[in-house]
Amino acid sequence: MSEEGPVAAIRAIHEVFMRTEAAITGPLAELGLTTATAQALWALDPDEEPPSMKTVAARLHCNAPNLSFVADQLTARGLVERVPDPRDRRSRALVLTTEGVQVRSRVMSIVIEHSPLSALKPDDMTTLLSILDKLGLG
Repeated sequence: MSEEGPVAAIRAIHEVFMRTEAAITGPLAELGLTTATAQALWALDPDEEPPSMKTVAARLHCNAPNLSFVADQLTARGLVERVPDPRDRRSRALVLTTEGVQVRSRVMSIVIEHSPLSALKPDDMTTLLSILDKLGLG
């Protein structure tokens, strides 16, 4: 594969990200959220065991102090709670509150609605997901 292929693909992925982020900034602000707080909510699946702070930081590709800052904002808003990690009582885990589950659902809808990927036909989405799965991202 020539270098043009990877460069073109990375440029297109970056453009999807940038367009999505630009489009969701306003709707997230209406919810009183930043992109960082929305991403943290997205990283918390209410159907899973509450993840440790370390796990959430890894999911968000950020360091512990940054996550603590974001978690403080979400806690102050009543969207998450810090609880003892059931796997390691010395650590803390993040759990969505009832309101947090509702806001997370709204965040997911906003992102999906405003992403250029939402224009893909089902077959194209299946193909994209298959490619991402090959990269360990699906």
